[in-house]
Amino acid sequence: MFQCDLFDTEVVHKISEVFLLGLATACVDNTSGDLFKSPATVAVAMRKEMVDYLIQRSETFVTDTTIQEGYADAETSGDPIDIVSDFLDDFANSKQNLFSRVSGWLLSEKREDKIDDFVQEMDTSGFWLTDRRVTVGQAVLKNIDLKNTFHCKAKFETVEDVTTHRNHCIFRSMNCMNESCNVSYCAVHMEKHDSNCPFKVLQCEQKCSKSILRREMDRHCITVCPMKLVNCPFYPLGCRSTIPQCMTEHHLSEFFHSHLLNIFRVIHKEASVEDLERRLEQLKQVRLPYSRIFIV
Repeated sequence: MFQCDLFDTEVVHKISEVFLLGLATACVDNTSGDLFKSPATVAVAMRKEMVDYLIQRSETFVTDTTIQEGYADAETSGDPIDIVSDFLDDFANSKQNLFSRVSGWLLSEKREDKIDDFVQEMDTSGFWLTDRRVTVGQAVLKNIDLKNTFHCKAKFETVEDVTTHRNHCIFRSMNCMNESCNVSYCAVHMEKHDSNCPFKVLQCEQKCSKSILRREMDRHCITVCPMKLVNCPFYPLGCRSTIPQCMTEHHLSEFFHSHLLNIFRVIHKEASVEDLERRLEQLKQVRLPYSRIFIV
């Protein structure tokens, strides 16, 4: 039988990242207070021991989970990142030396800084290359993914059948089709990526005629979009309307009477409403293109 064995690459990558943190924690706590050892001096041996521990622990995960679920209060996380993190915590705890356990080192800020620094050191030096961590991550994930949520276990009788399946498997690798986006992802995450891809072209959120990149949508909507909301040019004189920018001329024409009335109220503060209305009627006879005068 030929097995597909494709994985959720996003989850495997996250697992490979926590490997570095777990190894750094074990190395730092194991050598704290020791004048003759540093985290780097024990890293090689510690890495081998940690990988062996992870494989062994993941292989017994099914049995351990079954035993735990036999108790009413037992809770088992289905998140593989949480599961692997628990494995790493247990491993690191077993490697603490006497100084780490009795000196308050485990709660110190200096410890956190030293762990972060060693993670960075290992990453920069290529001490544990990503592809090798990914290989270990796949082996661990395969053992703990009880419901096949994050990897494919489909089996086929011929190489041709498994090859055909991989071309359609939900864990196959895909490249984003949006121009300028270079992201690769598992097919299972296609909708998730599509809903967040900054390079996807979308219709303007304010319903103008433009199609805009998602990454540029906010800037478009608050700057050049003809449908962005603006205050009426006569807002300081009393019109409290908020209108799409492209509808300004229409608004000024529709509310010509009320805008002029507001102007007269400011100019002729002592005049009666009747007097102001009479003046407006006079202006209507020569109705000037006031929008050209007052729009800045």
